[in-house]
Amino acid sequence: MYKMNHIKIEGFRRLKHIDLPVCPFMVLIGANGVGKTSLLDAFSLLSASAAGGLNNKLSQLGGVANVITRGKAEHLSLNVDMDVPGYRPIEYDLKLTKKGVGYAISSEVLSQSRDGFSDAFKHIDSHDGDIKYFEKEESNRLVRPNWEYNPNETSLFQVPKMFREPEELRRIPGSVTQYHALDVGSRAPVKLPQQMKPADLPGADGEDLIPFLYYLRESNRDRYEAIEDTLNSIIKFFASKKHKCLI
Repeated sequence: MYKMNHIKIEGFRRLKHIDLPVCPFMVLIGANGVGKTSLLDAFSLLSASAAGGLNNKLSQLGGVANVITRGKAEHLSLNVDMDVPGYRPIEYDLKLTKKGVGYAISSEVLSQSRDGFSDAFKHIDSHDGDIKYFEKEESNRLVRPNWEYNPNETSLFQVPKMFREPEELRRIPGSVTQYHALDVGSRAPVKLPQQMKPADLPGADGEDLIPFLYYLRESNRDRYEAIEDTLNSIIKFFASKKHKCLI
């Protein structure tokens, strides 16, 4: 089973340097202003880097200049390693720096140490715009992209299908969803018409809540009924009125 082992964050707001073990279930407790939100935002930035949303996420956060630790860091660094059963962990390291009014991906390395070798095997080895990735289908070596490469998104998102381990490292953070207090205003996504389609998650803003509940009812009845039982226990008259609801 593949699982994240550690995440290291440097130069992100209050998090000048942090090395945090990743557990299956984690709870953050602390006073206001100690960095809980910064840690969650760093996780969401890592997720965006794997899913092709790095540029949009940085814009939402106010840009690199707004998130780099002021006066104490020249770059923002995110590092995560993943356990691989029977082998050494695989490690991903991403560094972002200010460039004019925007940002640059100054370094991006996806590597795995090997027994008996002094150098780690590199799936991705990119520095200051010189992009290299391991091409396993034909050349079997590090090559440069032969397509229109987007310098504002990571190689982790853009390179073709890799070996199983790096694919898992790309998939796990890329599938992370962060939920906040749900907007229930008149024009909130959760209240707008929703297209019926396969949906594994309800969406960060509830935009896929209806198709998700329908899909869950059809594919995993036990989990769906557990939601119904929970609602029955906390909402008076839910059981008598649920025939009027979409769920």
